[in-house]
Amino acid sequence: MKILSCLLLVMGYFIAPSFAQEKVVERERKVYTSSGGEWIFSSGTLDNLNNVVRFSPVFNFQNLVNFDETDRFGWFTGLNLRNVGFIYDESPSVRKKARVYNLGIPLGVKVGDLSNRFLFFGYELEMPLNYKEKTFTNERRTDRFNVWFSDRVRPFQHSLMVGMGLPKGTSIKFKYYFSQFYNRNFQQTDANGITSRPYEDLNVNIFYVSLNFSLFRNTDFYYLDK
Repeated sequence: MKILSCLLLVMGYFIAPSFAQEKVVERERKVYTSSGGEWIFSSGTLDNLNNVVRFSPVFNFQNLVNFDETDRFGWFTGLNLRNVGFIYDESPSVRKKARVYNLGIPLGVKVGDLSNRFLFFGYELEMPLNYKEKTFTNERRTDRFNVWFSDRVRPFQHSLMVGMGLPKGTSIKFKYYFSQFYNRNFQQTDANGITSRPYEDLNVNIFYVSLNFSLFRNTDFYYLDK
């Protein structure tokens, strides 16, 4: 209940001014693009396996089209390229690292002082382009491969996001993928003709916290934009 109360207070801080009746002013709708990067700290929901936080600062590109209907309410969409994955210990001596490059289309809303601090939340549909998996045994890499448009992962990934926008195009975001990372029905056949399902027992949902920063607004350098 304390967490819920704190969340409601924070939301009230940002949302309440949007409905204040101090002065009604007609404002022109603003449409602009913003682009920049994202530093991701991700993990996964794994049962009975040691999970390690993964840091992926590259290559994450965000390209958004912003529609600010008023100074305190707007929405956005765009096209993003994102490096997201997780790390886990399969056994005390074996560590696995998996990631995908996703092409994503977000749809979200913004509420608060859009020129300073505000809340945003929304949904994003992502399509995995490239899957990479690494295996380390006793801290030495013993296997590595990557596959374009791999059947090892789900063909589409769905996620929800919530975050806080800060001055000069920076923001903090939390994201949760409610679709599973792996295609648990994926089958592979080894050199001996034995067929297996390597991800059958891996029920993984990715989540992450990220620091986001916009470098450009329209065609201007963001930090010089007044």
